[in-house]
Amino acid sequence: MASAHPSARRATRQGEFDPMRKFVRVRELRKDGFVEFDFAIGEPEIYVEMILHADAFDDFCADNQVEFLTDEPAAEDEQQWRLSQTSGRQFK
Repeated sequence: MASAHPSARRATRQGEFDPMRKFVRVRELRKDGFVEFDFAIGEPEIYVEMILHADAFDDFCADNQVEFLTDEPAAEDEQQWRLSQTSGRQFK
C-alpha cells in the first residue's frame, strides 16, 4: 500500500474525515467559458482536477454545497505536477 503524501497525513490528524464536506479551489477562469478547478471530498489536500463549462460549474457547486478554498495549497512537491501542465508534453 502506498503511503499518503505528508500533507494528507497532517490533515487527517487535525480532524475527523467528513465525507459530507466538499471543497473547490478555482484554478483558472478560461476565455472559452470553462472553469478549471480542484474538487475534494472530506479533505482539501486530496483532490481531483476537473474542468466544466461555467454554467455546469455553478450547478455542480450548488448541487454539492461546496466550500470554496481561496488559499493556495501547500508548497508543491518537486515530483508533483498537474495534469494541465503536461498538455503537449511527452515523457520518456
